[in-house]
Amino acid sequence: QVQLVESGGGLVQAGGSLRLSCSASGTIASINYMGWHRHAPGKQLELVASISSRSTNYADSVKGRFAISRDNAKNTVYLQMNNLTPEDTAVYYCYVVERRTYWGQGTQVTVSS
Repeated sequence: QVQLVESGGGLVQAGGSLRLSCSASGTIASINYMGWHRHAPGKQLELVASISSRSTNYADSVKGRFAISRDNAKNTVYLQMNNLTPEDTAVYYCYVVERRTYWGQGTQVTVSS
């Protein structure tokens, strides 16, 4: 089993920045992908960013503003979010693809105008 612990959410004004962290612990064999989804009220779950050993991918809505990175030694994935807008308000969930997909508990990000 793999457990994910997220941190870094909160309330920020438009134009501000936040950094989300997600650390994986437990019995970890080999992590293939790590990333973040978000779920905004009234909207579908959206893939925000993902990272593997070879590549990163971003939703068009966050390209140029968000940056995903990972620390393999710590089994941790980060999401640096800059120039935030109210449209980024959502619960952000990290996920890890190992032998199966594991999900974090979610962290609220609220951007005020």
